[in-house]
Amino acid sequence: MALSRMTRSMCDAMRPIGSLSGRQFATVNGKPLHGQRKPAMRMTTEEAFVKTLQMHGIKNAFGIIGSAMMPISDLFPAAGIKFWDCAHECNAGMMADGYTRTTGKMSMMIAQNGPGITNFVTPVKTAYWNHTPLLLVTPQAANKTIGQGGFQEVEQLAMFKDTVCYQEEVRDPTRICEVLNRVIEKAYHCSAPAQINIPRDFWTQVVDMSLPTGVKLERGAGGAASTKAAAEMLAEAKFPVILNGAGVILSGAVDASVKLAERLSAPVCCNYQHNDAFPGDHPLHMGPLGYNGSKAAMEAISKADVVLALGTRLNPFSTLPCYGMEYWPKDAKLIQVDINSDRIGLTKPVDVGIQGDAGLVAEALLAALPPSAGDAGRTERLKLVEEKKQAWGKELEGMDHELDDEGTTWNKRAREAQPNRLSPRQAWRAIMRVMPKDAIMSSDIGNNCAIGNAYPSFPSPRKYLAPGLFGPCGYGFPSILGAKVGNPSVPVVGFAGDGAFGISVNELTACGRGDWPGVTMIVFRNYQWGAEKRNTTLWYQDNFVGTELNAGVEYAQMAEACGLKGIKAESVEELEKAVTSAIEGQMQRNETTLIEVVLNQELGEPFRRDAMKPPVEIAKIHASDMCE
Repeated sequence: MALSRMTRSMCDAMRPIGSLSGRQFATVNGKPLHGQRKPAMRMTTEEAFVKTLQMHGIKNAFGIIGSAMMPISDLFPAAGIKFWDCAHECNAGMMADGYTRTTGKMSMMIAQNGPGITNFVTPVKTAYWNHTPLLLVTPQAANKTIGQGGFQEVEQLAMFKDTVCYQEEVRDPTRICEVLNRVIEKAYHCSAPAQINIPRDFWTQVVDMSLPTGVKLERGAGGAASTKAAAEMLAEAKFPVILNGAGVILSGAVDASVKLAERLSAPVCCNYQHNDAFPGDHPLHMGPLGYNGSKAAMEAISKADVVLALGTRLNPFSTLPCYGMEYWPKDAKLIQVDINSDRIGLTKPVDVGIQGDAGLVAEALLAALPPSAGDAGRTERLKLVEEKKQAWGKELEGMDHELDDEGTTWNKRAREAQPNRLSPRQAWRAIMRVMPKDAIMSSDIGNNCAIGNAYPSFPSPRKYLAPGLFGPCGYGFPSILGAKVGNPSVPVVGFAGDGAFGISVNELTACGRGDWPGVTMIVFRNYQWGAEKRNTTLWYQDNFVGTELNAGVEYAQMAEACGLKGIKAESVEELEKAVTSAIEGQMQRNETTLIEVVLNQELGEPFRRDAMKPPVEIAKIHASDMCE
């Protein structure tokens, strides 16, 4: 069939110029935009792959170079895609999570098939529970040898089955654009990682195909009946409380939740590890619930007669008791809003469930409220909010040390053994005094990071990174590197305990290379796996197994050996000076600085009182029973 003059000119404009080895791309008069139909054209499979990435604006890839991906990585510079070569694929995945969560833009994880790809399992599952839309590219062993147990062969689809929202293998070279586009769109629509698996012998093939059109799906504002019922429930409430979760951040719903809260004079709590889900400087901001969170938030929600759980699956760590308080209001009516209907009512009985986008639902609820909504008890409620916030602020400022449970003395002994060392809370207060208001912060799993849960608040969303409910150690450092890649003009500060930092410490060897941006990393040094040691003091009579770290390791010196800045801080004054200097160096001279903060060995509240209990001895265990 003959082509029209316009169609022929479009095909000519989109056809690659020169030989394949030249790796040049023609500029397109009218880029191959998402949502527009494109004509068929001749190209190689790797060119088709990269053009589809361009169509979706995916500009950053994190991983380690490998032969199975080199046909496409060879095109990255010409395509405007930056490949960030990391020290370990696990860290690369955490970087991708940090980049996407702080920018709202999709990034890509990619590595060598087999052992390179297996290292992505932990960060992909982490991103899954952080609801982060990421592209996971897994080059596969060649079709002609797969099944023979060849070099670097493993079942890569089976490996990620429960860690992604969608996965698909390319079955024919002519379908590479179709499959890649579908995987990317599934990641966006489901707000989770999605995987494309590509046999490596599909590269460097010449095919005729069209770039995909692409489809953007609008998210819904919830059903009319459920929205009406929820609005009526909120209007009749005497003490409404809003609980903001990750969905508020992901949907850009913070402003909508502010307007709704102000209309109802409803205090707003933040879900565990989502301290940036509501402006910290707003009078109705109560702080985070959950482990080592805000007592003001817990006391406020305990008085609720109606709770609006906005954009949250109500994960258990946001409702577990803390500070000896059973704060979740068991008799309150619960309205749960989530984009995923499978999560509604999963952890708590729900009175009204609304499947929809958090921002659109908040706007719909605001529009449906009668003029009298929020009037009942408004003055008393606002007074109580202010009283609780002031009381908690004063208490938090005066909290220097961790308490011992009755019958245990570890924290008392720790203070007596090292009376001149900083406590974790003294360090957190010092850090927050000099932290820039616009900083992005990351945290890690572990005792000293968890103690700091109540301290950070943020004026805007996408400012706080935490490992989430999969709970991987080693998240704080790589995620803040990814955040800085996406936000080069914003100060970023990462946090980790010395145990968790040891898992990602190898990135010190990578982040000083080339055009990596400078970051500030704070490592709390107490020479122990603190959370596990706390469990041991409470349930295992100080029978410490595997909890002690090497006291001879010097992290600040390690950073210096990698060509970075390293500072050791052992007092409040030294710590404040170090943080101020490090951030100034980051922003003015692109310096990466590791601050090693020496702390005493106090231990905070255990993570899992709900899951731990003392052991029962029945059949005696004796070393003499060991066989040779």
